[in-house]
Amino acid sequence: MALTATLYRFAMQCSDVDRGVYESLDLRLAKHPSETERNLLLRLIAFGLCHAEGLAFSKGGLSNTEEPALSIRSPTGELQEWIEVGSPSADRVHRAAKACPQVKIFTAAEQPLLEQAARSGVLFAPQRVEVVRIDVELLDALVPLLDRHTALELTQSDGRLYVSLNGQHFEGDVHRSRLG
Repeated sequence: MALTATLYRFAMQCSDVDRGVYESLDLRLAKHPSETERNLLLRLIAFGLCHAEGLAFSKGGLSNTEEPALSIRSPTGELQEWIEVGSPSADRVHRAAKACPQVKIFTAAEQPLLEQAARSGVLFAPQRVEVVRIDVELLDALVPLLDRHTALELTQSDGRLYVSLNGQHFEGDVHRSRLG
């Protein structure tokens, strides 16, 4: 018997002071059986920090290798931003940069292989690719507090991420860099 996804519900107050975006979001995320809680949190944080009209999770979920984890589309359906979570392969990032004018990768780890691919000319338009690294210590502090129904506040200001979850407050750096 195949394992099924676990549904999580998040009531999130999102404040991105840097971009002037303030939203109350009610999100349902399906955690794939092979997905870690850390990756689930990265997807949630990516959604909060990229919130814009047309933002959506992939319809096929994590098992669809042809679509990004999240994307922003124009009202006409044109792909405007490709958002990956985790550590995508150089080939995947190359395809994303060819398909879309803006690519973001949300990760908790350094991306030396992608940086090397960008320097060696393997990646198409590496200047289109932004890597957003969230402190792993912040993610690891949040994982034990996750519940299937979670309310949280997410605030980004001046390169810092502040998270309030179950009455506890956490913070960490948001490191942004371009591959090209």
